[in-house]
Amino acid sequence: MTAPRPMRADARRNYERIVATAREVFLDQGPEAPLDDIARKACVGAGTLYRHFPRREDLLEAVYSDDIKRLSDLAYQLLEEHEPREALALWMREQVGFALRKRGLATALKAAMDSDSATFKLCKIVMAEAVTAILDATQKAGVVRTDVEPRDLLLLAHGVAVGTEANPSATERLLNVTLDGLKPQT
Repeated sequence: MTAPRPMRADARRNYERIVATAREVFLDQGPEAPLDDIARKACVGAGTLYRHFPRREDLLEAVYSDDIKRLSDLAYQLLEEHEPREALALWMREQVGFALRKRGLATALKAAMDSDSATFKLCKIVMAEAVTAILDATQKAGVVRTDVEPRDLLLLAHGVAVGTEANPSATERLLNVTLDGLKPQT
């Protein structure tokens, strides 16, 4: 069995443009938005879209996995650029913002994807590794309680997003309370 050929540069650009456009259109119109509209707005032909994404679910998975990859990559980038506590705060803010922006879309994307799909499983692994990396760094630095688990950070960010969806002005305050609650007890 031979490895798949790498994508040509123009095909890669089309793929990336379709995913970026689909993200915007899905946020605006929902996951049932016409695929032909996405192709038109991405400035590609319908054939190009369907060659990359034969089924709607393929495009939904690509958008979802790209979003998760960006969010998880950000955790590592922030750890390189900031002290662990600041990296955690910035990443939690991004997590909450992501959840607020994508709440309805993320729910629809997950519903449209099979929870046993390879993409969904890979996204869970990628996020688990990223949140573990950021939590380990903060706990080693002594700035986060040792009884906090990786999944706790994801649940806390999700909770702040859900809890402030109807009152966005409370987001920053509640996120600060959450971050203060993560500090080691003295």
